[in-house]
This record gives sequence, structure tokens and C-alpha cells, in this order.
Amino acid sequence: MAADHFAYPPLAPSLTVHDAAAAIEFYRHAFAAVERYRLLDPQTGKIGHAELEILGSLVMLADEYPQFNQSPQTLGGTSMRLALMVDDVDVWIARAERCGATVVIPAADMFYGFRAGRVRDPFGHEWMIQREIERVSPEEMQRRWNEMVQTS
Repeated sequence: MAADHFAYPPLAPSLTVHDAAAAIEFYRHAFAAVERYRLLDPQTGKIGHAELEILGSLVMLADEYPQFNQSPQTLGGTSMRLALMVDDVDVWIARAERCGATVVIPAADMFYGFRAGRVRDPFGHEWMIQREIERVSPEEMQRRWNEMVQTS
């Protein structure tokens, strides 16, 4: 199918990585990603652009081209996280870890009504893997937050 036939959401993350081909394989195994397509740089063989679907959401990615984009490894970290809503947080975190991710925060029931944990993928991007377990109003969330901050 030609790229112009794909549906595009109003907002989609675009990730920069070292070794986009390896990242696609990681996301395929760890997060059940399905590759839409990739564009290869004819001179370097690097991936200039690729599109993946993860649980129905679009994620774009590319190899690092320092003059245009930089990866978390080059930057020394990342300032954003991707939130992935799943049916079983513990299973998804365990699978991501088996595929090479590092567990940053183990799965736990959180004050805001989600079971959540965080992993850093081998390319430096952080993923909040979570599932809603309780509906919590913003007021109750604030109360719980205040209580948590006061006791820590």
C-alpha cells in the first residue's frame, strides 16, 4: 500500500535513534509494532524515515543525522516519555526487558489509578507502560499526591 493511503493521526511521536533497523526489530518484538514502511538513504543505507504502528498508534522514527536530529544517546538522555496503554503491565514490561530494555521503575499500583512502570529502550527512549485500574477524579488525585509528597 502506498504511504498516501495510510491514516495519519493529529499527533504522532517521531523518534531519533542510533541504528533504526535494530530499533524497529526491538519495537516489533517488545511492543508488537508493525512496520508500515521505511525510506533508506541510498548513500549510507541509514533509515531516513520509518513508520510503525504500535497498538493502533503511529510512531515515526529515523536514524540520527546530527545536522537534523539527535538521539538520546547523543543528547545524554531524554526529556519526554511515551505512554503505552496495555492490558497487562507486568507482561509487557517483562517482555520489553527480555528484548533488551532496562526497567527504570518496576510495575506498581500508582496513586493516580494506574498500574504502571517505566522502561528505557536500548535506544534511550523511555516508555511508561500502564493500565487504568481505578477511576480517580482530579481532586482525589491531588489529595493523594499531596499525601504522598508530605510522607516522602
